[in-house]
Amino acid sequence: MPGREAFDERGTVGVEEEYFVVDGDTLEPVPAADVLFEDVPDELNGNVGTELFKFVFETTTEKAQGLEEAREEMRRKRTALVEHARDHGYEVLVAGLHPTALWDEHEHAEGPRYERQLARIGYPQNRNITAGLHVHVGLDDADEAVRVADELRRYLPLLLALSANSPFWYGRDTGLASARAVVFENLPNTGIPSRFGDWETFRVFERRMVEDGSVSDRGEIWWDVRPHTEYGTVEVRSPDAQTSLDRSFAFVALCRALVLELSRRDDHSDPRRELLNENKWRAARYGHEASFMRLAGGTVTLEERFDEVLDAVETPYEDEIRPLADVSGAERQRKIHREEGADALKRSLRIGP
Repeated sequence: MPGREAFDERGTVGVEEEYFVVDGDTLEPVPAADVLFEDVPDELNGNVGTELFKFVFETTTEKAQGLEEAREEMRRKRTALVEHARDHGYEVLVAGLHPTALWDEHEHAEGPRYERQLARIGYPQNRNITAGLHVHVGLDDADEAVRVADELRRYLPLLLALSANSPFWYGRDTGLASARAVVFENLPNTGIPSRFGDWETFRVFERRMVEDGSVSDRGEIWWDVRPHTEYGTVEVRSPDAQTSLDRSFAFVALCRALVLELSRRDDHSDPRRELLNENKWRAARYGHEASFMRLAGGTVTLEERFDEVLDAVETPYEDEIRPLADVSGAERQRKIHREEGADALKRSLRIGP
């Protein structure tokens, strides 16, 4: 595995977005991987793959030096996937969960990696049809990356609440704002990790997970935030996938601002995981209506916490980030489902012109 030397650039950006490829008429999932990977367009070559299921796709951007370059990369990858899918009669939907998909009626992707995961994890992985947004921000010091990841834990519930975009699971309203977060956290090596403090402590644990057979490789450590020892980044993994490119980019800009702000500080907090987990539960359950427990006591509303964060970071993209506190994806989904039904809801999650 790469070591400290991987952390050699500061402020770079990489983005992973996950999608559902569906039948063009019914908007229900189809095993599109069997078709779409026969002739991958140049724009996606090396930058697209499936997740566990043959209808769940992921695009990865090239490493961007700044946010405008990252935005353009995200736009190009989305456009290329939509066009490639439509050439074969498919459409692309984006949300934390496909609202009506029945996981036990769909095929898993082939390959030894997925076979090992299914054998090791069993039922929780068999039903893992979740889709998230992952943001990588480069740092040029490995110890700093671990410290920033430690400090970011306090902000993960806010990011999840703002991104909540998966109230429906198996065709039913779960009562959650992000059912994806709850489904995904049934897997091992997920959720909000403990504080590591420094590179060596983190590295020893990461190596042990592989050497003792808990994971096949370091990529199967699926925490909500982690130092990424291959890319030399801090990777934020807590948000639901976002239907709108503008909202997705706003999270990228917010995550980058947070990482760079925390890298300038010398914070060394270690809140109890029970408190962090309670705040994450509130985020998954209530989304934009969540209140959060403060580390020192009392509670704070999402709006108040979001204002505090925006006041603390430096970013020229505040006007694009601030609307994340407007109506959430979960609220939009529920309104459309209530007023127009499940078919209209699926249409509302479709991306592309």
